[in-house]
Amino acid sequence: MSFDPAFTSSYLVAFIMGLFSSMHCIGMCGSIIGTLTLSLSPEIRNNKKRLLPFVFNYNFGRITSYAIAGALVGVIESLLTAHLGQTQGHRILQILSAVIMGSAGLYIAGWFPRFAYIEKAGVMLWKTIEPYGRKLIPVKNRTHAYLFGMVWGWMPCGLVYSALALSATAGDASKSAMTMLAFGLGTLPAVIGVGVMTQLLTRLSRIQRFKQAIGLFMIILALFSALPWLNPMAITSHMALH
Repeated sequence: MSFDPAFTSSYLVAFIMGLFSSMHCIGMCGSIIGTLTLSLSPEIRNNKKRLLPFVFNYNFGRITSYAIAGALVGVIESLLTAHLGQTQGHRILQILSAVIMGSAGLYIAGWFPRFAYIEKAGVMLWKTIEPYGRKLIPVKNRTHAYLFGMVWGWMPCGLVYSALALSATAGDASKSAMTMLAFGLGTLPAVIGVGVMTQLLTRLSRIQRFKQAIGLFMIILALFSALPWLNPMAITSHMALH
């Protein structure tokens, strides 16, 4: 028997992180979609069939930015491991990822509100990019909606940063980008603005015990990131490796 240390950066884990972390961000993401919707003409705004493509384009623009950020983190990871050595560099990133993910879990559970201060790390970049998003309002077409989403995808968010920390352990830029893509797809059910999922997650987000359960889930993922050999799901047989 052997363990697969890359499991901690699997796309499934990133997707689950996106699904549950987006529960915490429904208010903020919902207000941005509200801004997008109100900027559209009444003919589009009052017709769900015409409105939906704009909402989709916004979200895919946002996820595109997540993937770009993931690729950039992957490049930084490659430079770090080249400098420190593949084994030592990857181990440092695993531990850093675990610390950030664990802090995010404590934050979601309501036990570490100061984690929100990590969002200040991206404030300077956001101040540079955000004016370009405002220039796209009112949104006139689907391309503008996509570009609007790309801009707002860089909004400082501690939970996105925790996903970036996870993507840093993926191994290369393409895998880091795919990890963030999986994370972004996980956020879609909560922020797409349609159907029962948004209402369900909104109700669940008000239940403290549910938030604590999700926080504990992320803390467990953090432990597996720091100590991948303890992860039972990462165990593979020698036969599976051949």
